[in-house]
Amino acid sequence: MADRFDCDNCKESLYGRKYIQSDDSPYCIPCYDSLFSNTCDECKELIGHDARELFYEDRHYHEHCFRCFRCDCSLADEPFTNQEDALLCNDCYCNEFSSKCVACDKIVMPGTRKLEYAGSTWHEGCFVCRACEQPIGSKSFIPEKDEHYCVPCYEDKFAPRCTRCQKTLAKGGVTYRDEPWHKECFVCSGCKTQLAGQHFTSRDDSPYCLKCFGSLYAKKCEACGKPITGFGGGKYISFEERQWHQPCFTCTHGGAGGHVGSDGGPALAFALPPAAAATTAASLSSSFVQRPASLGLLL
Repeated sequence: MADRFDCDNCKESLYGRKYIQSDDSPYCIPCYDSLFSNTCDECKELIGHDARELFYEDRHYHEHCFRCFRCDCSLADEPFTNQEDALLCNDCYCNEFSSKCVACDKIVMPGTRKLEYAGSTWHEGCFVCRACEQPIGSKSFIPEKDEHYCVPCYEDKFAPRCTRCQKTLAKGGVTYRDEPWHKECFVCSGCKTQLAGQHFTSRDDSPYCLKCFGSLYAKKCEACGKPITGFGGGKYISFEERQWHQPCFTCTHGGAGGHVGSDGGPALAFALPPAAAATTAASLSSSFVQRPASLGLLL
C-alpha cells in the first residue's frame, strides 16, 4: 500500500492533483490560496497564486484592479500619483493638478524643471529674453510690461545714453538740462575736470568750471587783473571802455572820491548778466536699471 500524500490543511489526497509546497508542507490549491493569499484592497477578493499581484503602500491589488481613479486605465507598469488616497495616472494628474507653461501652453510635467514668476509658470527652456530669445534660466532679468529681458538686452534697449559718448548709462551719472551724462563724461570744456557736484557755468551750451570760464571769457579788472564774474553777485564799473570790480574802482591818489568820467560825468555801474551765474549739475539719485526680478527655480 502506497504512503499517503495529503494536503496539510484539509487532509485530502494530493495524488493526481496540483499542489504547492510551503514550509516543507504540501497544500492543495484551494487551501493554499485561502491560507496564504492576500486580499485585493480594491475588490476584496483573494489574489490567487496564479494571478499577478501588485503591492503599494501596504496594500495588495489584482493587476486588473490597480487602475486610475479618473480614467480607469490600468496602472500596472505605468507611472502614477497618489492624490488624497486616489491613484491617478500621469495624464490625469497633470490635467487636473499640474500647471501649464504660459509660453507654449503645454503641461509642465511633474519632475521637470520649471520657472515660476508673478503667479505664472514656464518650462525652463520657454522662459526666454524678449530681445535675444536666449533662455534666461536662473539669471537676473527685468520685466517690462508683459515681456522679460535679460539685463544686457534691457540696458541696450531702454537705458538712456550719455549725451557725450552715446553709451548706455546703466547706473549713477548726472543730469544737466534734462540730458543724462556719465559722471566721467560731464567735464569742463577747458581743463576737462569732472564737474559732477561742482559749481560751473556755460557758454554756447558748453560747460566750464569757474576758473576756466573766468580765464577764457570774463572781463579783467583794470586794477587787480582778476576776472570780473557774477559768481556770488555784485556789480562792475565800466569807464572809458575799461572795467573794474566795484571795490577796485577807487581814486588813484588814495582818496575815496566819487566815480566820475573824463567828461566830468559819472562812471557807469553794471550788474553782471544772469548768464554768468554758477550752476551745479544735479546728480541722479539712483541707478537707472531696475533691480532684477527674483526668480523661482523649482525641481
